[in-house]
Amino acid sequence: MKALCWHGRGDVRVERVPDPSILNPRDAIIEVTSTAICGSDLHLYDGFIPARKRGDILGHEFMGEVVEIGSKVRNLRPGDRVVVPFTIACGGCFFCREQLWSLCDNSNPNASMAEKIAGYSGSGLFGYSHLYGGYPGGQAEYVRVPFADVGPFKVPDELLDEHVLFLTDIFPTGCMAAENCGLRGGETVAVWGCGPVGQFAIRSAWLLGAGRVVAIDRIPERLQMAASDGRTDVLNYEDVDVLEELRALTDGHGPDACIDAVGLEAHGTTLDAWYDLAKTRTMMATDRSHALRQAILACRKGGVVSIPGVYAGLLDKFPLGTAFAKALTLRMGQTHVHRYLPKLLDHIERGDINPSFVITHRASLDEAPDMYRLFRDKQDECVKVVLEPGRRAAH
Repeated sequence: MKALCWHGRGDVRVERVPDPSILNPRDAIIEVTSTAICGSDLHLYDGFIPARKRGDILGHEFMGEVVEIGSKVRNLRPGDRVVVPFTIACGGCFFCREQLWSLCDNSNPNASMAEKIAGYSGSGLFGYSHLYGGYPGGQAEYVRVPFADVGPFKVPDELLDEHVLFLTDIFPTGCMAAENCGLRGGETVAVWGCGPVGQFAIRSAWLLGAGRVVAIDRIPERLQMAASDGRTDVLNYEDVDVLEELRALTDGHGPDACIDAVGLEAHGTTLDAWYDLAKTRTMMATDRSHALRQAILACRKGGVVSIPGVYAGLLDKFPLGTAFAKALTLRMGQTHVHRYLPKLLDHIERGDINPSFVITHRASLDEAPDMYRLFRDKQDECVKVVLEPGRRAAH
């Protein structure tokens, strides 16, 4: 089969690799019909995530058709159309029973690696380094799905792939980010980053009852997409002082909740942002945390900072003293995707949201290396790329 394989920083290639096969009675084989490039994939592409090996198959946002099942998979049959959560969960451990699916105790065969870094391991992840299990990802024609009696979620045939594909990651991630804000109705929510996760955090904040949402970015097409709902305020951080603007919009209090949908590759125009850039380029730091610092500084006293943006290591110049003095609540973590699938599918079926609004580019699997560069460099007004393995490359 064809698959997109990692070969080094900035080097991904479409190659012929062996087809996956059933290795465990709880496995299923999925023929991928749609897969997407996630902002988190760029952290691998740019070399920020450790424990990669040449030839690793990338991709954790994918869906398709079941073609084979293991002997213990009772909930699926060949021909079923499914979306697959990017977090791999066993369904039976303490954390799965508590619906903390991304903290599964049993799905990361390389848990000892994560434990050395973080004390404990979270769940395995598709296509996201050997630190998270070394599972081949879904930017491929076929993929093996472990714990298939727990993960794959059947979707109605009347919904197109583009309507449900993002249930695999970015829609639940944006929803969990907004839910972590503890909204009761009427609050002001500020969202740093108008990439795909930020866009779904914005929409989810409105769905959960926010009274005002302010989106912060520097890319015009992303700000335009955020404002296209007709009610979200947008700030270009290259044009305004974000902290002063947020104070002015909130009668001096600051937002009730702040969402960092940027993560470890943040950009900025202030001194600390240039400091971050210098340290990561000289390999003296792993993360650029400018957006998170700004969110902590901007948030009102007693507010919530929600962090769906991915961080990889130790953060320099982290304003913990500020968070302490302001009695902030910080909530974060990999998304418990399984928890959100039924209710988000309901929103889609009712017409509350059409997740395809974020798609700006569609391409074949063969075009994936070009799409990675386009997405990373924010060219051609690219916000979200969907790859279709069955699609022919454009000529």
